[in-house]
Amino acid sequence: MWYNDLRPDNELTSDRYSLIMLDPDNDYEREMNDEDKKRTIANILELKKGILKDIPSKTVDRNLLLASWNIKNFGKLLNRTSESLYYIAEIINAFDIVGIQEINSDITQFKKLLKLLGSNWKYTLSDVTEGSSGNDERFGFIYDSTRVTHSGLAGELVIPPEMISDNPIIEQLKRTPTFTGFESGWRKFSIVSVHLHPGDDADDKVLRKEEVKLLLDLLEEKMKDAPYEDQNLIILGDTNLYEDDTEIVDLFTDKGFVESEGLIGKFTNTSLNQIYDRIFLNVHKYFKVGTDIDGDERGGVFNLFDYVYKNTQQEIAKYHPLMLQHKGDPSTLTSHDAFESYFNSYWKRNQMSDHLPVWLEIEVDSSPSFLKSKLSKF
Repeated sequence: MWYNDLRPDNELTSDRYSLIMLDPDNDYEREMNDEDKKRTIANILELKKGILKDIPSKTVDRNLLLASWNIKNFGKLLNRTSESLYYIAEIINAFDIVGIQEINSDITQFKKLLKLLGSNWKYTLSDVTEGSSGNDERFGFIYDSTRVTHSGLAGELVIPPEMISDNPIIEQLKRTPTFTGFESGWRKFSIVSVHLHPGDDADDKVLRKEEVKLLLDLLEEKMKDAPYEDQNLIILGDTNLYEDDTEIVDLFTDKGFVESEGLIGKFTNTSLNQIYDRIFLNVHKYFKVGTDIDGDERGGVFNLFDYVYKNTQQEIAKYHPLMLQHKGDPSTLTSHDAFESYFNSYWKRNQMSDHLPVWLEIEVDSSPSFLKSKLSKF
């Protein structure tokens, strides 16, 4: 991580060129004052403690940490502060690969994020899905190149005409999914990042089910010709699935996919009332998800709001000036209750996201199980 912007001004007399958080519309003045920097440093320290408690450590040649995160309108929400970008970067830095949904056409914030992470972090980025239904969104993967490499496979998944000629509901998925390959140690796998059609009424569910059906049919055809070692396939992202979307989950399981056990039934949105973000795996027997001492799969939801933008009077009060500055009609913020409501309904969601990161741990070294299986054949 790159923390130069958090240093006091008197330490930067000869290093100003290395700053990231500068305002191009105001003669490249620093975006963070001393109060911002002190608050950010204190919160990063708390966030680091939370990451250490809730997420496994990276271990050389042993594990790989995969995450997915819908970062709300990343690039479009221009009131997102430099402080928030630091927290987003710190969370991403805890993993090895992060699939990100809702990156918008303006990638200024995305580029700042990459600078904060450092030169060992690489990325793949899809084009924006055109048209109103695409919502100006693209998909991205950010990965730590010291721990994992990009296999060279990258593309967007477009439904061919032959598969949709008899389909009266949709012609393509609303946001074009990406298909990207990675390698780490014994592990070769491909990840599909999705952001499916939202909504909880009957028509929305029918449309979302059709999106999943077409996507899975397309992937089934593609994997028929893939080499055995490349047939490990992971689908992740904002699936917009509700608890009663069991028919859609069945579509995945019918095609050989298994939902990450560490995520089943866990709320993934900021309101903690929906399980939108999922990870499904269709992998061969040597591809193992990490387990704890009880044999349970290691994975889950990282609730970042336990550590930053916490819902306490003291914490909310720290952001009163910024909320007044950013709110369209600040005259409505006249009491603590009003600030608290705005903070929880809008401010923290627009600074971070209305979704929480979801993750799982992958075992990198399959040699013990591989060798044992060979020994048993003698």
